[in-house]
Amino acid sequence: MDVRMVRLQEADLALVMEWRMRPDITKFMNTDPRLTIEGQRCWFSGLQRDDSQIHWVIRLEDIPIGVISVTEIDQVNARCSWGYYIAVREKRSLKLALYLEWSLYDYVFDVLGLHKLCNETFVENQPVIRLHQLCGSKQDGIMRQHIYKAGRFYDVAVGSILKEEWAEKKKSIEYEPFPFA
Repeated sequence: MDVRMVRLQEADLALVMEWRMRPDITKFMNTDPRLTIEGQRCWFSGLQRDDSQIHWVIRLEDIPIGVISVTEIDQVNARCSWGYYIAVREKRSLKLALYLEWSLYDYVFDVLGLHKLCNETFVENQPVIRLHQLCGSKQDGIMRQHIYKAGRFYDVAVGSILKEEWAEKKKSIEYEPFPFA
């Protein structure tokens, strides 16, 4: 699979903004934003001075298909959080999802040198929770009625994987690591 992660550029903002406002993308996200290109440019400008987050466009055969991000990078506690989405529906697959997650684990533990990678997933999004567990993440707990969105509260599952857990899991799998630029 010809997949690579390319750092988010200003030229990507309109496409990412369009994706980020789609109901099928925001369904299991904390917010349903109404974005503007001016607001996106302001956000992007702030990213240039923010070392607590990194955003990439996922490119399959050099076509942008989604976004993957590392957020809440905390060097003191050696941890961060992450998330991603594939916006191009026909490109979604279990193999792509597994390889993306495992490649991100490599990046977080080997490149950033962190100890723990955290994730938060709406409890209703069981396929993604199972995917995280299949990849080696452990469920740490449930934050009850944690997100209020569209007139109701949502429970959020919290999970994580530690560097040593990934090192052990990695021994039992074969995958094609995707590069992060």
